[in-house]
Amino acid sequence: MNQNSASDTLKSHTGTRRRWLLLVTVMIGSMAAIMSSTIMNVGIPDMSRHFSLGQERAQWVSSSFMVAMTVSMLTTPWLLARFGYRRTFSGCMVLLALAGLAGGLSSDFNLVLIARVAEGLAAGVVQPIPAIIILRAFKTEEQGRANSFFGMGVVLAPAIGPSIGGLLVDVFGWRSLFFMVLPFCAASLWMAQHFVPVTAPGGHSANHDKPKLDLLGLALATAGTLSLLNGLIEIHASRFVSAGLLLAMAVACLVSFVQWQRRQLAHDGSPLMNLQLFGDRAYTMGTIVAFIYGTALFGSTYLIPVFLQLGLGLSPSHVGTLMMPAGLILAVTIAVVARYSNTHPTHLFVSFGLVLLALSFGLMVWVGLETSLWALVALAILGRVGLGFILPSLNMGSMRTIETRLIPQGASTINFLRMLGGATGVSLCGILLEWRLSSHGDVLSNPQPSLQRLAAFDEVFLGLAAVCALALLAAWQIRSDKPRLTNPKAD
Repeated sequence: MNQNSASDTLKSHTGTRRRWLLLVTVMIGSMAAIMSSTIMNVGIPDMSRHFSLGQERAQWVSSSFMVAMTVSMLTTPWLLARFGYRRTFSGCMVLLALAGLAGGLSSDFNLVLIARVAEGLAAGVVQPIPAIIILRAFKTEEQGRANSFFGMGVVLAPAIGPSIGGLLVDVFGWRSLFFMVLPFCAASLWMAQHFVPVTAPGGHSANHDKPKLDLLGLALATAGTLSLLNGLIEIHASRFVSAGLLLAMAVACLVSFVQWQRRQLAHDGSPLMNLQLFGDRAYTMGTIVAFIYGTALFGSTYLIPVFLQLGLGLSPSHVGTLMMPAGLILAVTIAVVARYSNTHPTHLFVSFGLVLLALSFGLMVWVGLETSLWALVALAILGRVGLGFILPSLNMGSMRTIETRLIPQGASTINFLRMLGGATGVSLCGILLEWRLSSHGDVLSNPQPSLQRLAAFDEVFLGLAAVCALALLAAWQIRSDKPRLTNPKAD
């Protein structure tokens, strides 16, 4: 099937109006995935008390989710080619719903972690799909509007979620957070049956040419990710021999993964990550920014709720209420920035966003036990405005000049690297926080906040600010001499 007929196939399935309903469908599914990623952070302190967990074990509630989500992102292009849009998307929503039920009903922490892994697997596959649809199903002149609509809608979940989640934790406990995704999953499943096409990207029928999954590449990526994160944890526990072995294994997996992908590409195989993508400078710089930015973003997503509750002594409902105005402003910022991200330089938007994000972290050192709640709200807003400049610009701007056939691989790869940075960031924040607390003679199990505890948090926030500043070096290089690819027809 040629490109034009592929375009006509998808366009005839959705029509001009129903393309937007397709976008709404995947937006609701993405809201469920994002909510499952971020909402549990509000409940970590309550869950830690329920299961009598230390900080090192408690952070695996977030880390296990992100490890699973990170690795599963690489399978999205194969799943779409093998099963098509509808079956892939619907299967993820079913898995996400079942995992939410299982996690909420679990009485053993190990079962909770298994549920989080299942949620992560489903959420990871879903994450690249919206970018693929926006770049392939919408004309070039429509992409800014589609990105604006999707971005504004999808951030409402993390904007409203923590506030509702905080109230739920106060009234019903941490279990209720697992059940929040169920209405979103049900709605997206119903809409998927009506608006999501059964075809694969490019308009081909699912299972076209029977694509093969690069199992060895997936195994190497999984082993490398797990080795990296466990190696970081072993460093914190002062088990340096085992840490060195794990980190060496992570490096070995990385080298082996790259060599195997090159071999697959040279022999017309089906590489999990097509290295041709990195021939485009804008895309390469975008992936570097995505990794570093993911480290700061997800590290702070884990750190801030813990800081507000255990550092300042606020209740979960207070934490959620503080974050709601910032989340709503983030939605507005994304809507405005995404509308213009198609016509303005990506590197300017991303760099400006990173500066604001770094400032929001750096200014946290002035937050103390007597700090006004309005000051906390202002800092949260500053950081979310920065995110609003980065989020809609980074993926679209980085992928706009790559070949159309590489869009599914490009979307999964940049999301994989962002989440790999995120999983690393969560682990590093937990490790650095424990280290600095120990240096200041405090532990989070103490019931009362202290100045020593605040000093430890301040040092970790300054580290996040430095990470954002480092990302600026790559962000300024997200420029390309190649013309932007046009998409005259939806495909």
